[in-house]
Amino acid sequence: MVTASTIVLTATERVTLGQPAATAIAAEAERLGAERVFILSGVSLNRNTDEIRRIEAALGSRHAATHDGIQPHAPRGDVLAAANAARTANADLIVTVGGGSVTDAGKIITILLKHNVTTAEGLYAFRTRVEVDGTVISPVFEAPDVRVICVPTTLSGGEFNSLSGATDETIKQKQGYEQRMTVPVSVVLDPAITLHTPEWLWLSTGVRAVDHATETLASLQSNDYCDGIADSALRLLAGGLPRVKADPADLEARLKCQVGAWQSMIPIIAGVPMGASHAIGHVLGGTCDVPHGYTSCVMAPFVQAWNASVVGHRQVRISACLGDASQPASVLLDKLIRGLGMPRSLGEVGVSENQLPLIADYTLADIWGRTNPRPVTKAEDVMEILRTALG
Repeated sequence: MVTASTIVLTATERVTLGQPAATAIAAEAERLGAERVFILSGVSLNRNTDEIRRIEAALGSRHAATHDGIQPHAPRGDVLAAANAARTANADLIVTVGGGSVTDAGKIITILLKHNVTTAEGLYAFRTRVEVDGTVISPVFEAPDVRVICVPTTLSGGEFNSLSGATDETIKQKQGYEQRMTVPVSVVLDPAITLHTPEWLWLSTGVRAVDHATETLASLQSNDYCDGIADSALRLLAGGLPRVKADPADLEARLKCQVGAWQSMIPIIAGVPMGASHAIGHVLGGTCDVPHGYTSCVMAPFVQAWNASVVGHRQVRISACLGDASQPASVLLDKLIRGLGMPRSLGEVGVSENQLPLIADYTLADIWGRTNPRPVTKAEDVMEILRTALG
């Protein structure tokens, strides 16, 4: 039986692998004809290393301004402040250097510049939302003129996706924004610049990429193209992450992880919806301040265990990628994550039992709250998973 599917492609034109970030960015700025390059950087990279100074020097007269200050989960106020700085600099190209929150902010900024949004209220018209019945509403609006180059320093993978998230601080809810042309025009995978990334952050976001691959391989809406790429991603990550844990200076292993994270995103971009681990993870981040990567460290094995009754036949491939097709995918995921020294329960990341009902309600309002292979239709379904993960 043939299952019909469509592969969605992005507007990313180039990915450089293994080149120094400063060299690659300068070459891309010249190729794109950019004259006013705005750098959005992680705070630590900008203030505690010389990496951003190298990029500024390589850009020379093309460098317009540098800004930092995006906090985890990209609070809307931080994103608006960065957009105002880019507007003041008259930016014609944005370069982000940092983790997932910096990446997300950079992409959202292009929308704010195009539509002259300067207030939190102005963001509402561009937000993707989920109706009570689970219908996802994505506003249609004019594409931004300013493009982004991303230099990721973690493995969360948002640099390959047009979807971005920012947190509404008033209700502690992470909300999505998507427009095809917000995806970076190019991505620079420089393993050397990631040496500054704290170990816990590198490894935990690597597990986030593992989660992309495993939720693809468990999805009933995937296809041979996406399954093959997710298979490769999972094998690269399952091999590369322990190598970096053993030797943080192993640049080859770091690049394998970066390529694995890239591959893990391709099915999502192509149209394969993620499941409950990602939906719950979005809420844990925006509502409970759990670091992005930790959300998958905690949830991925529990969600795979909950789904096994429906997609056990597909989880065999996950187990094979993790080294033993005879073992349950949830068990092998747990072993991998524990081996990396990451947390494995909600309690370990500061989530208490009294927070579970709100997490469950917000999960149903997430874009992937209703696309889990074992149907999630009500808050009690989410609560079943959360109770097992509480620890």
